[in-house]
Amino acid sequence: MRNLKYIVGVAAGVLAGITAATAADLPARTYTKAPPVYVEPVFDWTGFYIGGNIGYSWGRSSNSEIIDVFSTGAIVGAVASRDNVNGVIGGGQFGYNWQISNWVAGFEADIQGSGERGSAAFVCAGCGDGPSDIAAVLTQKLNWFGTVRGRAGVLVTPNVLLYGTGGLAYGELEAGGSIAGVTALGPATVLLTNVSSTRTGWTVGAGVEGRIGGNWTARLEYLYMDLGTVSAVPIQTTLLGPVRTPLGASFSSHFTDNILRVGVNYIFNSPVVAKY
Repeated sequence: MRNLKYIVGVAAGVLAGITAATAADLPARTYTKAPPVYVEPVFDWTGFYIGGNIGYSWGRSSNSEIIDVFSTGAIVGAVASRDNVNGVIGGGQFGYNWQISNWVAGFEADIQGSGERGSAAFVCAGCGDGPSDIAAVLTQKLNWFGTVRGRAGVLVTPNVLLYGTGGLAYGELEAGGSIAGVTALGPATVLLTNVSSTRTGWTVGAGVEGRIGGNWTARLEYLYMDLGTVSAVPIQTTLLGPVRTPLGASFSSHFTDNILRVGVNYIFNSPVVAKY
């Protein structure tokens, strides 16, 4: 019995020594915080914005011209044509967005300078004295235009918006030209007085806009615009018609436009960080 107690005591001492030595060899345990998880900011489309744009317009003008006896208004002849009124455009825009979930709605106004120009030729066969032909050239210009529109669209991603737009359009159309025929002194060309008119109409379109960094966005937009008709009141010319009567001339142009433009906006709002 005494030997058994002795053996147990020796074994316990050896085991304690081994445990102490093993613990001394283990490195000290340290505790550190996990690194923070980076959360990509979620772009908030709500807020005022302002920006600029540049593009090109393919305008179309449907024209008519009437030659009549100036004193009575009796129509001698009428001709019609269509022509292109194309050119570079550029300007600025501002507006406001409201974002609700994946939907964005708002309003926008813009003003554009326009280099759109075009001309159309007319020939009224046998309308002049003799009888002779009366030839005319009608020129059109869109000097500037603007729109006030609503916008509504859906976010296909948090940073990309597809939208439709429509509303009021307005602009200054200018038309003029010349008319050639026979006068009492022989063939001559008469200049038509330029007529400028600020017209109102409508516009519809669609676009895509995406965040390009910070609070900046870029867009590609198409608009169809109809500014209605600009007309000139009949003016007396020195040209002569049947029975050598003084002739009058009047014209009208119905203007529509196809606009494609790119632009950038700055939204006065900050990205919102999602919280988890």
